[in-house]
Order: sequence, then C-alpha cells, then structure tokens
Amino acid sequence: MDDIDRRLLAELQRDAAQPYAALAAAVGLSTGAVHERVRKLREQGVIRRTTVDVDPAAVGRGVLAFVMIEANAWMGDRPTHEALAALPEVEEAHVVAGPASLLVKIRAGSPEQLQASLRRLFQVEGVTGTRTIVVLETFFDRPPDPLGE
Repeated sequence: MDDIDRRLLAELQRDAAQPYAALAAAVGLSTGAVHERVRKLREQGVIRRTTVDVDPAAVGRGVLAFVMIEANAWMGDRPTHEALAALPEVEEAHVVAGPASLLVKIRAGSPEQLQASLRRLFQVEGVTGTRTIVVLETFFDRPPDPLGE
C-alpha cells in the first residue's frame, strides 16, 4: 500500500459514496486507475465493507454498554462466536486477555433492554459472570487514520 492508496482510503472514509471521478481528482489519478486501486483494496481485504454510519439513538439504540464476560473455559472458539453473532444487540465481540475472557459492545434501546441482553449473554455456554460499563456520553468515535496523522 502506498501513499495514494492511503489518501484514497482517507477520502472513502470521509465519504464512501463519492464518485470515482471525485476520488481521482482528490488523489491526482485517472478515474480508471482509481477504480482499479479501490478494487484491489477490496480484494486484499483492506476495505472490508462499505456502509452507512447511522446515529444509534435515532433508531432506538441509544444505550451503549461494554461488557466484560468471565468464563469457566476458553471462549475463543466457533461456538462462542456463533452464539454472540446470533444476538443482534451485540455490535462487537473480542477475545481478550486479562480479568475477562471476552469483551462485547452492546447497543440497546433502554436499560430494560440492556438487562435482557445481559440475561441472553448468560445463556452462552461457559459464561460465569459479567461486568458491565454503561456509556453516559461519547466524546468521539473515530475510524483508523490511513494517513497516520
């Protein structure tokens, strides 16, 4: 990946819906060259997906919590992955080192819905406890900076 690829990534993060012609103008290449570079970045897995950034509160998911999950066995296997992926309120799930086995990010519509989500986590095989941190305010949420600035 070179500096042009990094600039393309920064432009796409700013607005993934902009036309290839605008991307080409921003990085000083032809439209065809930019199209080819973006295709290769997708092929290589650098661009994992193209999506829309939706305000969670606007769609009834204003409660954000991070949950550390304690377990009595290793939780980094496929069954745990599948069990957590089946819970739509779980936005992220990470195998971690430290006092917990997993760290999950949950979005819910209310404290009651968060409580129901925590109950569902306890149904995942091996889960023995949780420690939940409820977010009161998010200062910022930024994607990785491909330019390293």
